Amino acid sequence: MSIDKDTARKVAHLARIRVEEDDLPALADEFNTILALIEDMNEVNVDGVEPMTSVTPQRLKRREDVVTEGDQADRILSNAPDAREGFFAVPKVVE
Repeated sequence: MSIDKDTARKVAHLARIRVEEDDLPALADEFNTILALIEDMNEVNVDGVEPMTSVTPQRLKRREDVVTEGDQADRILSNAPDAREGFFAVPKVVE
């Protein structure tokens, strides 16, 4: 897969970053370098390799799953800049 100048412009637009027109070829080259690295990594044989969640083997400490100090909705919502009908009110982000 190769990224051209138009694709680099589209990615920059989607990422909401301003890239000057004369910087687009360099950005496309950087994207192509990253994609080449990913293609190289895809060629590595990982058969029989266990997935890792941490560099060092460890188990998370477990605790009882109990409700503590519940029934505080009013107190919690008092910190909200905008609360309606027992919920946090947030601005619409999807059109």
